Order: sequence, then C-alpha cells, then structure tokens
Amino acid sequence: MEAWKLKKLIKYRRVGELATKSGSVQTPFFMPIATKGAVKHLLPEEVRNLGAEIVLGNTYHLLLRPGAELIERAGDLHRFMNWPGSILTDSGGFQVFSLGARAQKRFGANGVKLSEEGVEFVDPISGDRHFLSPEDSIETQLKLGSDIIMVLDECPPYPCAWEYALVSLERTTRWAERCKKYFENQKLSLSQRPLLFAIVQGGVYEDLRKESAKQLVELGFDGYAIGGVAVGEPRETLKDILEWTTPYLPEDKPRYLMGLGKPEEIVAAVNAGIDMFDCVIPTREGRHGRLFIWNEQTELSNDKNASENFYKTINISNEKYKEDFSLVDPSCDCGLCSKYTRAYLRHLFTVGEPLAGRLASLHNLRFYLKLMERLREAE
Repeated sequence: MEAWKLKKLIKYRRVGELATKSGSVQTPFFMPIATKGAVKHLLPEEVRNLGAEIVLGNTYHLLLRPGAELIERAGDLHRFMNWPGSILTDSGGFQVFSLGARAQKRFGANGVKLSEEGVEFVDPISGDRHFLSPEDSIETQLKLGSDIIMVLDECPPYPCAWEYALVSLERTTRWAERCKKYFENQKLSLSQRPLLFAIVQGGVYEDLRKESAKQLVELGFDGYAIGGVAVGEPRETLKDILEWTTPYLPEDKPRYLMGLGKPEEIVAAVNAGIDMFDCVIPTREGRHGRLFIWNEQTELSNDKNASENFYKTINISNEKYKEDFSLVDPSCDCGLCSKYTRAYLRHLFTVGEPLAGRLASLHNLRFYLKLMERLREAE
C-alpha cells in the first residue's frame, strides 16, 4: 500500500494525500518549523487552527537538548509538545555542517570531522563533542516518534567543485543505504512505522543531480527530498535543479523541496510537481515586522515560472503605518487581521512588545498555509 495517492493533476501540479501513522496530510503542504519542539511564539493549537496538519522538528537540536531519550520517556515528540498532527524530522546533517562556524567562533574550532562512518561535531553552546552516524540519526528519529524521517546526508557547501560534489553524493547514497538497512531491521509494525525519505544531492551540476536521484530511487524509499538548495547558491539555480531532478523521481511517491522558499518559489515548485515544503521565512520575517499581504483578486499561476504579483510585503515599522487604522490584510482570516489595525501592530513593534512578533508570525504562517490551500483548490 502506497503512502501517497494522487487526487488531481493540474499540468504538473499534484494534488494528493499523504498517509502517516498520525493521520493524513493533504498535499501540497507547508510545514511550520518547530525547531526545538515549538513553533516560535505560537501554541500548538494555534498552529493547528491556522491550517497546519504537519510540522517539522529538528533532530540536531532535539538530540542535544533535551535529548531523544527524555522525549521518548515522555511518550514521543507529539506528546512532549502536545502536537496532534504529523511530524517530520530532518536527519540533523544540515545543522551539523551549517552550525560548525558558530562553534568555531565560540570555541576556536568547528570540530566537524567527516568520515565514512559519520560526522563528529561540537555543540556550539556547550562545546561538548558528539558523533552522528546514519544509524544514530535513524535511531534518534525513531525515539522522537516522527511520522516522516530523513536519511543522514552530506550537504555540500556552495560553491564546491564537481569532483567534491560527486564524492559527496556517493557518500550520501551509501549513508542512505545504511539508514534503510537499520530502519528495516527494526521490524516496526504498520501502526508504528514512519515513512523514510532519501535526499537527492549533487550541487549545481545537472549530471550529478540526475545520478543522485537514480541511485536513491534504485534503493527504494517512501519519498524523495531535493536537498542542497538553501546553502547559498543563486536563487535562479532552483528552477534548473527542479527541472534536472524531478523527472527522475517516481510519480507515485511524494517529493519534498527542503528548506525554502519565498511564496513565488513555492508556487513555481508546486507547478513543477513538488508536494512538500518547509521554511523559516514566515515566522522569521514576522519577528522582524515584515508581513505578506495578498493582492486581492489575483489568481495563482499554474506556470513553473510563477511571478510574485499575487502578494506584496510590507514593513509594518515604517512611519506611514503610524496612523493607519485599517486592518493589516483585509483578505486574511487570521487572528491578527480580524481584530487589529496596522497602527496597533506598528505600535507594538515600536515599543518592543513581544506580542508584536507573535501576531505577525501568526499572520505570516496563515498566509503560507492559505497559499497551500489555494494551490490545492485551484484548477
């Protein structure tokens, strides 16, 4: 029985349903980021009421604090954070590499040592050394009780040479094979079994992206992610990477674009056949007073080259909103826009009131989740 089923195809856009052990999730979908077991500033029930059916937890951070064993003793991450929906956890690999610089700044060395066995790294807060193997990553995510777990991959930096990207993707394939073997050896029952996703790498090289996809599909997974598209490469390369990779991914499996993006990038990716997304943008931008506003009566394109004319962004801290007593976004049904004015929200940011970031995050997440609803409903 396949976990994902197609309900409707609009050109390349796939509208479907993904079954997890915690329930069904309508695709395409966006996952709010619950890095350390919480979506910043928001209660789980608020996130659910905004329309989220699934959130993303961060294996790296939860492994370090409070620890997978503690969360397992609490029941699992769902119970620990009181989240009633599904949870995807990443493997921890991206943070191991990306946070190495933070450890280096604080402790004088980033401590990241990559080998065939796995990766050694330094906790950027405590300075303690840790080791993460492919098997460790899977074991940790199983203890967290995740519904979708990711294989450990090496995320090469941008830029990197073709030769490095090749070595990296081949190691990612070997690690994926080890993850799958360890996962299958657990002999989980159907009701306990999460979905296991592999991650396509290959940098900005067309031949390597195709090769990575082919190798992983041959191994066989429940779904496939496209990784390494949020590590500093030019934004215009995203379109190319999708065009190179997507045709080599199975049509009957979910496809996940990791770590981005802007609203127009999500629309373009959905129109290219991608089903799953996560990004820090809505809550991060909200905390800084930048809000996404619908342009009324603008239809969403079904073109891969989607424009951004369906929305605009405003910086609510601007002086021009000081006496603007209109609703933040009359087209939005979130708790901010149904009750509060732009002038009030600007005031909260101006005086440093924490409620400001909370309300703005609430709105931006509703914008992203409403965007996914519109993409699922559009013809």
